[in-house]
Amino acid sequence: MPTDKSHSDAGRSAAHPPAGRSDANRALTLAAMLFAVSMTFIDQTIVSIAAPRIIDELGLSSSGMQWVVNAYLLALAAFFALGGRLSDILGHRRVMVAGTLLFVLSSVLCGCVPEGDFAQSWLIIFRATQGLGAALMFPAALAVVIAVFPVDKRGRALALFFGISGALTAVGPLLGGWLTGWTWRAIFWVNVPVAVIALVLAAMARIPETRRREKLDVPGAVLIAVGMGLSVLGFQQASAWGWSSVLTWLCIVGGLAVLVVFCRYELRVEEPLIKLRVFKDRAFTVDMLVLFFAMLAFVPVFFFASVYAQVSLSASPNQAALYLLYFFIGFGIASQWGGRILDRRGARPAMKLGTALGAVGFALWANKLTDLSMHDQWPYAALAGAGIGFLLAPASTDAVNRSIGASYGEVTGVTQTVRNYAASVGIAVFGTILTHVTTDRVVETLTSRGVPEGPAGQAARSVAEAVTGHPDTQAPSGDGRIATLMRDSMDAVRLDFAEANQWVFYGMAIALAIAYLCAHRHPGTRVTGEAPTDEPVRPGRGAPDGSG
Repeated sequence: MPTDKSHSDAGRSAAHPPAGRSDANRALTLAAMLFAVSMTFIDQTIVSIAAPRIIDELGLSSSGMQWVVNAYLLALAAFFALGGRLSDILGHRRVMVAGTLLFVLSSVLCGCVPEGDFAQSWLIIFRATQGLGAALMFPAALAVVIAVFPVDKRGRALALFFGISGALTAVGPLLGGWLTGWTWRAIFWVNVPVAVIALVLAAMARIPETRRREKLDVPGAVLIAVGMGLSVLGFQQASAWGWSSVLTWLCIVGGLAVLVVFCRYELRVEEPLIKLRVFKDRAFTVDMLVLFFAMLAFVPVFFFASVYAQVSLSASPNQAALYLLYFFIGFGIASQWGGRILDRRGARPAMKLGTALGAVGFALWANKLTDLSMHDQWPYAALAGAGIGFLLAPASTDAVNRSIGASYGEVTGVTQTVRNYAASVGIAVFGTILTHVTTDRVVETLTSRGVPEGPAGQAARSVAEAVTGHPDTQAPSGDGRIATLMRDSMDAVRLDFAEANQWVFYGMAIALAIAYLCAHRHPGTRVTGEAPTDEPVRPGRGAPDGSG
C-alpha cells in the first residue's frame, strides 16, 4: 500500500519520475489511461444515436430523453474541478480506479433499466452517476500521464493522449448504430470490457502513487458544483425554454453569480479547491482563453455536422459518422505535429498555427455546405480538424506544466472545466442561431410555394429541432394539397437547413479567429523544467519559444 507523502515530496515525485520507470511502463500507463478515458468520450455521443429506440421501447417522452442525455454532461461539468482536487489529495491512481469503477457500474445499471414508470428516473440518475465517475476519472488519468512522463517527453505523450481520445468522439455514432441493431442496452454494456482492459493495464504498469496532505475544500466544491451546474443547465435548456424565458436567465445569471462567490471565497480560504493565483501567470491565462474559444467549435461541431449530414445530405447515422471522420483524420494527424512543436519550441507557435488553420478551415467548410456534396467538403473539414489538433494538446499541456506545487490533478480539473463549460455555451448559442435561421428560411420557402403559414411554421420548427433520421421520413404523408406541396419542397428545405448551418460554421470560424488573437498574447516562454512546488511559473521563467 503506498504511503502518504508530504507536500514537497509530492512535488518532487511528479517533477522527476522514478528512475526505474522504463519506456515500456510508460507506454502501458498511457494505454491504460487511454482505455479509461475512451469510455467518457464515446458516451458523450453514443446515446444520441440510440435515443429513438430507447424512447420507443421504454415509452419515454422526448423531453425526458433530453434529460437522460443532459444528466451526463451536467454532472461532468459540475464535478470536474472536484475530481481534479480529489486526485491530488487521495492519489491519482486511486481516484482513477474509483472513477472507472463508478463509471462502469453506472453503465451496467443504465443497461439494466426496468420498463415501467420508473424507467426515466432510473436512466437519469445513473447517467448522472456516470458523469460523476467520468469527472473523477478523467483529471486523475491525465494527471497520471503527466506524472510518469518527464517534461521533455510530455508534449508528444499528451498529443497522443488528446489526439486519440478526441478522435474517439467519432466512434460513438458508429458503435452506437451497430450495437443498437442488436439491442440499445449494449451501448452501455460495451463499457465493461473496456474498463476491464484499462484496470488490467493499470495494474501491469505499476503506476506510482503520490498524494498531497491537504484538506478538501468542501464549501468550495459545493459552490463550484452549484454554479457550474446551474449555468450549464441554463445554456443547455435555452433551446427548449427559449432565450426570453425567465427560468433560462435565472439559471444562467444565478449560476454565474454563484461562481463569482466561489472565486471570492477561494481567494480567502487557506487551502482552496482551486488556487486562483495560477491565473496571475499570463501564459496560463492565455492557454485557458485559447482553449475556451477553441472548444466553442470543437465539441459543438460534432453535433451540428452530424445533424447537417442527416438532414441536408440525407445521410444515415453511420454515414454521418463517416462524414465526421474527415475532421478527425485531420485532427489526429495534426495533434502529433502539435506535440512535437510543443516539445521543441513551446506552446505559442502551435497555438498560433492551429487557431489560424482552424479559422480558415471552418470558414471554407461553411462556404461549401450549400453545395450539398459530402465529397466536396472533406478537404475543408480535415483542415478545420487539423487546426484544432495543432492547438489542443499544446495549450492543455502548457497550462498543466505551469501548475502550482505540481498539483496536476487540480490544474487538469481547471482546464477540463473550462473546456466543458465552453462546449455547453457553444452548443446553446449555435443551437439558437440554427433554430432561428432555419425556421425563418423554411417558412419563407414553404409559404412562397403556397403552403399556409400555420403548417409552414410547424414544418419549419420540426426541421429546426431535428436531431436524427432522414428528412424524407419526416415529410408529411397523405394525398392532400398541403402534404403534396410540402413533400415537393423538401429539396429546398434541405438547402435552407444547409444555409442556416453556414451561420453556425462561420460562428465557429470567428471563435477560432478570436483564439488566434489570444494566442498572440502568450509571452512566448516554455517550461523546460518543473514548476516550483509553491508558486506558478511566471512570464519569463523557462526558455523562450523562438516565435518572437
